[in-house]
Amino acid sequence: MKEIWIEAEEWSNEYDIYDENTDVKVIFEDGTKGVATFITYKNILSLRDKNQATGECQNGKYFWASDMLLIEDISRKTITDVIVQLLEDDEFWSVFEKVN
Repeated sequence: MKEIWIEAEEWSNEYDIYDENTDVKVIFEDGTKGVATFITYKNILSLRDKNQATGECQNGKYFWASDMLLIEDISRKTITDVIVQLLEDDEFWSVFEKVN
């Protein structure tokens, strides 16, 4: 693994690592790239509350995101640990979508 890019680290404002979602891109030494959306458990509840208020997703009755992975927090350490585990368990490409 060459690099892990975490979208949230590009944001100029502070964010709650326990209540947020972010895209994550993994770049391997051979140039292969994978992307997934990491969403905290708490953020799922926040999104449901927002959707109930706005009427989205049938007033919060459902939620979906492509290539979604639920996670405790979106700190670099936790994200990296999860990616390493997915690679060790040969589950990485079940979660991440291959991109150019």
